[in-house]
Amino acid sequence: MPLRTIATFAIAIVLGLIAVVLINVYMGGTRKAQVAQAQAGVGSPVVVAQAPISRGGVIQPAQLKVVNYPAGSVPAGAFTTISQLTGGKDQQRIALRDLGPDEPVLANRVTLPGGKLNLATEISPGMQAVTFHSNSVAGVGGFVLPNDRVDVMLSRSVGGQNNRAAMPLTQVIAENIRVLGVDQSDDQEQNKPVVAAAITIEVTPEQAQQITLAQTMGQVSLALRHVDDTAPVTRLATTAVSFGFFEAPRPVDAHGRAVRKGPEVRVTRGTETTAYELASAR
Repeated sequence: MPLRTIATFAIAIVLGLIAVVLINVYMGGTRKAQVAQAQAGVGSPVVVAQAPISRGGVIQPAQLKVVNYPAGSVPAGAFTTISQLTGGKDQQRIALRDLGPDEPVLANRVTLPGGKLNLATEISPGMQAVTFHSNSVAGVGGFVLPNDRVDVMLSRSVGGQNNRAAMPLTQVIAENIRVLGVDQSDDQEQNKPVVAAAITIEVTPEQAQQITLAQTMGQVSLALRHVDDTAPVTRLATTAVSFGFFEAPRPVDAHGRAVRKGPEVRVTRGTETTAYELASAR
């Protein structure tokens, strides 16, 4: 091998070793500086849980500690001193959810000073809570739990006027709704199925009126959504005719006998069949 080639390789190896040494020196200095800053208290103080805090428990000073977060990475709603979270009887705060060790204690995870743990603290601003009676069907077999997402449906009969038979109908009256509580429990850590007598959901004021009225009109039931499902419902109403093998109800007279109709044409699209009555010639 030519001497010039060997010299080139040797120089490249030496330069590579020098670069590695310089990078290690730089990284080591950076780590030492970070450790020194942490030990010196440099950074932004954030109050975190020192021990597990259970939902509904009063925040105690012994359960908290202050750690330094790097500048620019402090979570929104964080507290900087333990005294902001503790105080006399009228200043005590209550945990709204379970907190694990080293988890930041944020404003939306605790009540206001002197606050109480109740359903009103769980409702989002501008929303309302409405409760309706439930059973094993309406409550999805007891598998609806607090913080689940559901669609609310009303099943009833429509029509039945002007000598026409009533038509069964199910329609979606609210979709992607958060469940606040089951019976008297709003514990979001609950994970065991329970057949509840009542279910409380979070809705808009308009939806609260609709659901309240719906309970007087027919059967209100729920459809449980997947935890990541936020898609809008594509079919808001279903009737017996939608199944395809049902005919639209025929008009009946006062004695319940079918009223004679003129000729009709049936149009089938996929699994759906629609009957159209032709006007009789006069």
